[in-house]
Amino acid sequence: MAVADDLDRATDSRWDWVAEQTRKYLATDGAEGHESNGVHTLILATTGRKSGIARRCCLIYGTAGEDFVVVASKGGAEDDPAWFKNLVADPSVGVQVGDRRFTARARVATAAERETLWVQMARIFPLYDEYKAKTDREIPIVVLTPQD
Repeated sequence: MAVADDLDRATDSRWDWVAEQTRKYLATDGAEGHESNGVHTLILATTGRKSGIARRCCLIYGTAGEDFVVVASKGGAEDDPAWFKNLVADPSVGVQVGDRRFTARARVATAAERETLWVQMARIFPLYDEYKAKTDREIPIVVLTPQD
């Protein structure tokens, strides 16, 4: 069960550029890394489904009311990203948006939400449409609802 406090002690992504962005984001309390060219990112901490170890990464996000929305694209790979598999196994996650930290409940967007959220997220980051074209899997859209 990941919570907001896990953001500081979580293991970074194996992708060096993601790990570097995450560390810079945390070190500056979101002053660096939260926004770049109009695209906003958050830090997500999940619990490893096999290891039980807290893991963290930076993700592009949008909003839907009070919720935050992220896309499990993995660049259009045929397999879902590890962070997505982790939150499916345990939907309690830690999140940092700018300098705000909170524990959230993660869920996959419903079919009714999906079309609108996909359009919104592809408008924020147009490469999502290219990723969608590269894979046969339905790329999950995740809704993060703050719990505190």
